[in-house]
Amino acid sequence: MSRTQTAQLMDGTSLARRMIEESAANAADITRRTGTSPCLATVLVGEDPASVTYVRMKQARCAKAGIKSRYIGLPAETTTAELIDVLAGLSDDPEVHGILLQHPCGPHIDERAAFEAIAPEKDVDGVTMQSFAAMSFGLPGFMSCTPGGIMRLLEAYDVELAGKLAVVVGRSAILGKPVGMLLLAKNATVTYCHSRTEDLSSIVQEADVVVAAVGRPRLIRGEDIKPGAVVIDAGYNPGNTGDVDFDTALTRARLITPVPGGVGPMTIAVLLAQTVEAAANQLGIQQS
Repeated sequence: MSRTQTAQLMDGTSLARRMIEESAANAADITRRTGTSPCLATVLVGEDPASVTYVRMKQARCAKAGIKSRYIGLPAETTTAELIDVLAGLSDDPEVHGILLQHPCGPHIDERAAFEAIAPEKDVDGVTMQSFAAMSFGLPGFMSCTPGGIMRLLEAYDVELAGKLAVVVGRSAILGKPVGMLLLAKNATVTYCHSRTEDLSSIVQEADVVVAAVGRPRLIRGEDIKPGAVVIDAGYNPGNTGDVDFDTALTRARLITPVPGGVGPMTIAVLLAQTVEAAANQLGIQQS
């Protein structure tokens, strides 16, 4: 690819719309056959403005897809024990098929303990240790939503992963680590990097696929992108800025996700698809 060419944008918005339409059809089928609509419970601790916005967005998407949403808003001073009680109650509630704990919950909350209170069969956000293990071993279970969305994008754009070097920049439990496991399952050779990696640029320069998920604006320089590489920018920073210097990367990559409009819409689409799948599993419905 010459430097005068520009990368093709990976349109997560359009792909997510098609996925949500499919989820809506599946949800309608479940409702028709059982009289029960899939239901997603969303738990929010406190009133962080960004989290409130995300929750409202997810509720709106649920409504469009024929999925019931149950919102549980808890005060900011909620303790870990109190949060666990709420999540355990939802796990035991047969009318709830999926549970989403909006994070971050606040520095006083033990998020890992809270996540583990979610029953694995209702862990449609893919945050429990059991979900991570299932994902890593290729067993039935739910993917972390953003990694799952990334894999759907790569598949939609026919990105060959077998034998390719994929560099994941970021090591969070719900993004960096699981996306590396999913890439490995597709026979990619995976290198994990992070904010403390020495000489990050030289490692990125070798990558056939770059997944930027560290949460630092423009950490990945465009000139470090290997010509013809595929760039997945899963970072979202103030000012609609990703983790990759988009303008310069655009002249070197073959495929690249925009921010916004790339990975973000796919995250919600996977969440809804997994909620419908969870409902089908719990209601004993076989879907094509």
